[in-house]
Amino acid sequence: MNTDRFRQETAPVFRNPALEGRWVDPRAEGILEGPQPTGLPPQSAYYGDIYAAVDDGGYQIPAVPYRQIDARFYRQEVSDPFGERPGTIVVDTGDRFLYLIQPGGSALRYGVGLGREGFAWNGRGVIQWKAKWPRWTPPDSMIARQPQLAKFSASNGGMAPGVNNPLGARALYIFQNGQDTLYRVHGSPEWQSIGKAVSSGCVRMLNQDVMDLYDRVRGKAPILVV
Repeated sequence: MNTDRFRQETAPVFRNPALEGRWVDPRAEGILEGPQPTGLPPQSAYYGDIYAAVDDGGYQIPAVPYRQIDARFYRQEVSDPFGERPGTIVVDTGDRFLYLIQPGGSALRYGVGLGREGFAWNGRGVIQWKAKWPRWTPPDSMIARQPQLAKFSASNGGMAPGVNNPLGARALYIFQNGQDTLYRVHGSPEWQSIGKAVSSGCVRMLNQDVMDLYDRVRGKAPILVV
């Protein structure tokens, strides 16, 4: 990653109240007229690149229509709000963010969506393993609610990997004290769910974001869910 470009493209925009409706962009010379922007400004060049369509191992992942997502939930570098050691993942279930703590007091922040299972566990664990294009096996409780999913049960081998698989392009499996928590961080084809509470699933990420996270996370990385 070009960190200088990353910081430039995701720099916050500040407003000077004394200028009455005019706002100051630290990346531009002079004062720009117009309404006060909210959150991070959509940067078509940078975010158009990182959320573009991608061919991953023969799977065609569509582009994310990122302009339809609240800019707070774009992948971005922020100050570390937790003080955990570098390499730790922190899932903030209240604000719908996932942080990967970096050295030097910063963190990479990603927007997430949270399903029913995403609220079912919290605490500390480790990323026991990671999977590219995982199979999906719905839990028995979900099959009881939606019997049509029985064809994807464990006894039937689960759902094959693919762009419509609910686990998306990558999955990170969380264990605690050597036991599977059944809690997952995973991709999702449903970009509309980012930043929201949804009916099913654990911690959902945009496929492009979970692929980025997967490549950064090392084996047995610590995770904290709050």
